Amino acid sequence: MSDVLGRLRAEAEADGSGGPRRYAELLVAEPDALAASLTSTGLPLWARELAAYRLGLAGDRRAFEPLVLLLNHRDPPRCAAAAEALAVLGDPRTARAAAALATNELRTAYALQPVRLLAALRAPESAPALIRTLSRLLAPNDPYWRVALACVEGLGALADPASREVLARAQAHPRLAVAATQALRALPRTA
Repeated sequence: MSDVLGRLRAEAEADGSGGPRRYAELLVAEPDALAASLTSTGLPLWARELAAYRLGLAGDRRAFEPLVLLLNHRDPPRCAAAAEALAVLGDPRTARAAAALATNELRTAYALQPVRLLAALRAPESAPALIRTLSRLLAPNDPYWRVALACVEGLGALADPASREVLARAQAHPRLAVAATQALRALPRTA
């Protein structure tokens, strides 16, 4: 949390006119004021992120949509902060949204945090989405090996027997082999 707040404070300070003051206000604002700031016009991205992040950590579901948008952002620290807040939020729509982002072939470069979030949520959507995403990333020379590795690690944590075949295929990839072997060991033994 302190990393997120430190990054947002630095963005507020770089924002110039009124950034530090607005940051200080949002840091102590009540939930209704935070929610109102999410729909106000002209608010910089860092301020919207701070409001959504604080609401998410407080379990206020008004943060859901802004956090999902941030989970799909091109900036990795924003995605990570959104994933952290969504994991705490407890909104039942979160797993579906994370699965949609993780399996979107056009957004694979930004799928790392949705994949990690799916593993943390342990929702019914988690393993099928990770299996689907990993299957696609096992193509030779796929550049998104970090996303594939997160899928392998997530499937190992979930220990879903349905992942056995894709994890066995992942063992053939040098960057995934060790994690895939460990994930396979975590699966329940078949009779």
